[in-house]
Amino acid sequence: MRQTLQLKLLPAEAANDGIIREYIAQATGQRQESITGFHLLKRSIDARGRQPYIHLTVEVYIDEVVRGGSPDKLVFPNVSKADKQVIVIGAGPAGLFAALRLIEQGIRPLLLERGKDVRSRRRDLAALNKEGIVNPESNYCFGEGGAGTYSDGKLYTRSTKRGDVRRILNLLVQFGADESILVDAHPHIGTNKLPHIIQAMRQQIIDSGGLFFFEKKVVDFILQGDSIRQVKTADGDFYDGSAVILATGHSARDIFRLLHQRKILIAAKPFALGVRIEHPQPLIDHIQYKTPSPYLPPASYSLVEQVNAKGVFSFCMCPGGIIAPASTDEGELVVNGWSPSRRNNPYANSGIVVSVEEKDMAPFAGQGPLAGVAFQQSVEQRAFQAGGGKFVAPAQRLADFVAGKVSSDLPSCSYLPGLNAVSLRDVLPSFIYEDLRGGFKAFGQKMKGYFTNEAVVVATESRTSSPVRIPRDPETLQHPQIRNLFPCAEGAGYAGGIVSAAMDGERVADSVAR
Repeated sequence: MRQTLQLKLLPAEAANDGIIREYIAQATGQRQESITGFHLLKRSIDARGRQPYIHLTVEVYIDEVVRGGSPDKLVFPNVSKADKQVIVIGAGPAGLFAALRLIEQGIRPLLLERGKDVRSRRRDLAALNKEGIVNPESNYCFGEGGAGTYSDGKLYTRSTKRGDVRRILNLLVQFGADESILVDAHPHIGTNKLPHIIQAMRQQIIDSGGLFFFEKKVVDFILQGDSIRQVKTADGDFYDGSAVILATGHSARDIFRLLHQRKILIAAKPFALGVRIEHPQPLIDHIQYKTPSPYLPPASYSLVEQVNAKGVFSFCMCPGGIIAPASTDEGELVVNGWSPSRRNNPYANSGIVVSVEEKDMAPFAGQGPLAGVAFQQSVEQRAFQAGGGKFVAPAQRLADFVAGKVSSDLPSCSYLPGLNAVSLRDVLPSFIYEDLRGGFKAFGQKMKGYFTNEAVVVATESRTSSPVRIPRDPETLQHPQIRNLFPCAEGAGYAGGIVSAAMDGERVADSVAR
């Protein structure tokens, strides 16, 4: 007999299979000897009271052989001799999952990535962190695996209606992710583990006959009527395909400009911009758990507030994490956050951002659909100048930020290039600064202890999403003007994270196949 149960346990109890069996026996009225095994289906933390609890959903086997457990592996065909070839631009989660889905459909993907492979990217990230040298084609945003590879690997998504979340997670497990991502309410892989998974996905694409090219920056589309006939790369090579999947990510500003120059329709879209805040992780643990336990993971938080009719909210919260420079060009400063799989660093960081609507981009209206890009760049350039160069970041202690006071000193911080104490009022647009001040005060009321000068505010978090939308037909997912162009995922304005981007990549691949 099989039975599904809901259990509510203390953290130490939930970490002990023997105790879980005792609770199962009690809940089912069976002897422990009759419990032949169980599968964990879902795990979540309830920290609303003074005592945190773990909620488990388990599938229990009673006097029956335990079956299943690990998901079945998907077998990919060989498409090296396929009649149809499709160009995929960008090897982030959308591009990789689109390529794998094309292979399932019997189509050969030709994948063009402007950056380097995951292993080579590490050297460029080290140069950025330690020497203040940015490679415009290989950084935290560009390269194999995309922005998510070296910025955390959080897999939680609310976009469950856009595709099969379970399928995406199963595929990640097939390529090396821990099976815990299948049960945790907020699954997370970790920056230290993602590169191996990305490499395994690439190898599968190659083994199945797909083509994979690095350091192939797309610089032009050769048009013939209402179709792209060829794609040109910076080294002068041309590539042919029956369709083009554009999965270039939210920071590929050159692609936005190329589309605009080619009079291919794009539009400005709302996004969010703000700062990254870092607290000591033990402080966040104490606020969230009240009774911290070695059996609980480092605590996270999610915050949102309306200030002056604007949304102020946390973004990409990283428990036990690190703040990193995510710039893609000299003279522009962007910060992001990530965590290793164990989330065992002594700090907790999160983006705290403000909604930027099209009316807020009015000073850059002359840029047309690129107004949001110009808005982003103006703030990033001010942040770089305020930091003093070498990607040193401008910063204030939290209470000083709200009081409008330059901090006399700054706390220790995970950001390797270093911090420079300034007034962030001079860096951020005035409405963003004022809304952040109101947001931080409100967050301090929601989380007692959050509003403290132990926390440091670092500018600027500006790449939360694409400031451009590339339109597509809601049914066919084709661009309305270029019939064989399929805009995809974050860079086109249709996703926001690894899982949602992967699902969108699969949807687009299915549309291409149809």
